[in-house]
Amino acid sequence: MQKIRKGDKVVVLAGKDKGRNGEVLRMMPKDDKAVVRGVNIVRRHQKQSQSQEGGIISKEAPIHISNIALADPKDGKPTRVSFEVRDGKKVRVTKRSGAVL
Repeated sequence: MQKIRKGDKVVVLAGKDKGRNGEVLRMMPKDDKAVVRGVNIVRRHQKQSQSQEGGIISKEAPIHISNIALADPKDGKPTRVSFEVRDGKKVRVTKRSGAVL
């Protein structure tokens, strides 16, 4: 079970987007990277195809998971995650407030 998953709200801890918030769009566990909405935007040249127009497009690039932290659901600040067994199920719990994710 991973500590950060697709759909989680995260805070960027380091880099050019430090302090920004976003939602995880995609996780890449083999590369230890995640794609976060609105964070680490890069501009790329795209060749025109039958379905897509060509030109310079902006899109999110992957960011290393060491540079992001889960946002606490109560106050939105970065927090660490622990695992606990509650009602026979393994759940993720925030270290900051103890909230179950």
